[in-house]
Amino acid sequence: MRTGTIARATALSGAALLALTACGGSDDSGDSGGSDSGSSSSEKQVNVYGTDGNMGNALGEDFTETGALAGMKGTLPLTELSGDFKDRLLQINPQLVDYNYSAESYDAVTLIAMAAQSAGNPQATVFGPYVNALTVTGEKCSDFAACLAIIKAGGDVDYDGVSGPLSFTDAGEPAQASFGLQQFGTDNKIDDSKTQFVIAGDEANATKNAGPAPVANPPATGTPLTIGTLLPETGNLAFLGPPEVAGVQLAINDINAAGGVLGQPITLVTGDSGDASTDTATQTVDRLLQSGVNAIVGAASSGVSLTVIDTITQAGVMQISPANTSDQFTTYNDQNLYFRTAPPDLLQARALADLIEQDGNNTVGILATNDPYGTGLAENTKNNLVSDGLPEESVKSVIYDPQAANYDAEVQQMTEFSPDAVVVIGFEESSRIIQGLNTNGVGPQR
Repeated sequence: MRTGTIARATALSGAALLALTACGGSDDSGDSGGSDSGSSSSEKQVNVYGTDGNMGNALGEDFTETGALAGMKGTLPLTELSGDFKDRLLQINPQLVDYNYSAESYDAVTLIAMAAQSAGNPQATVFGPYVNALTVTGEKCSDFAACLAIIKAGGDVDYDGVSGPLSFTDAGEPAQASFGLQQFGTDNKIDDSKTQFVIAGDEANATKNAGPAPVANPPATGTPLTIGTLLPETGNLAFLGPPEVAGVQLAINDINAAGGVLGQPITLVTGDSGDASTDTATQTVDRLLQSGVNAIVGAASSGVSLTVIDTITQAGVMQISPANTSDQFTTYNDQNLYFRTAPPDLLQARALADLIEQDGNNTVGILATNDPYGTGLAENTKNNLVSDGLPEESVKSVIYDPQAANYDAEVQQMTEFSPDAVVVIGFEESSRIIQGLNTNGVGPQR
């Protein structure tokens, strides 16, 4: 239940940020993850921040000591999901502990289905041009059945999905998005009572292209729309896989219950993306293409997508990611067949920088994994902090190898820098980095 509302707006670097809601109401205790004023210790309390690659309960499972993550904050693409949506996801996978990117996965499948229905054709090269326009102007709808009725009546759809209003740009990505500001409690789990939601970006940047008109009364096709998944079942993003897989399956269930696409139920072919250290994604994509998929949902990792995007799009198949956030995709030569329901890191960096600044940090250290996601988000965050007034020498970025045997050298650099805040941008290796920060007295441990 929402019991409090925060209203705040800024417009910086062309992006607007508006805080919408705080679950559990306002917190008058003064706890912002900052210095522990009730402690008798004179040691400096460093504020530690994470991002979507590590902000989840899965991170806390690597810590046994109470308070090891207490007060650690972070940002991730996240909207305030309804209890009904969560309950339906749990019916598909009762073991879910997080819902990260489940809504984006659901919306990715729904957009594919609506585009194919609008085009009257399950081929991606035909229905691809319909996608962006389905997220702007027109008659609003929030589920496939309602949108389908509008499409069949020859109307113009504006899909407001589970993950938000979407409002795609010409590049096929959200012009604005909802981000969750989350915080770990003393039990090393996300404290939902402290979660806040903000909107970053500007809907005014959405496409002005109305797109092609929907095909009136398209005939039922004997060839079903076939969707493949390229989602992390193994590798350093495996913790993101379950909610994404559940979101895809729930969307397909809802679409097929509403009559399917072009009179046929959607066919699903699943596949593992692994991570960027393996060849799993390439093998999976080859198998999916041989299976005749029309669209592929995934990958979760920007680095993984960059290894397979050419193979997918040059085959005339759509790729739509629920979790890629690297800015590289905004201008990528993708044959107009790559889309994403996750926002680019240019937007998350704005939300993250604002969070860091709100807590009064004057010096910031950034530890980022050496991949397109990590380096891009680190650079954008630093640029925002500097443009907002922090001296450039007050922000130190350290890029690390995610496959390194240890992170002692990187942690030592942060220890010597002794910043007010440390940002960790990474995946499952983040737990080892944070353990090192705690050992050296510059971590979140209370």
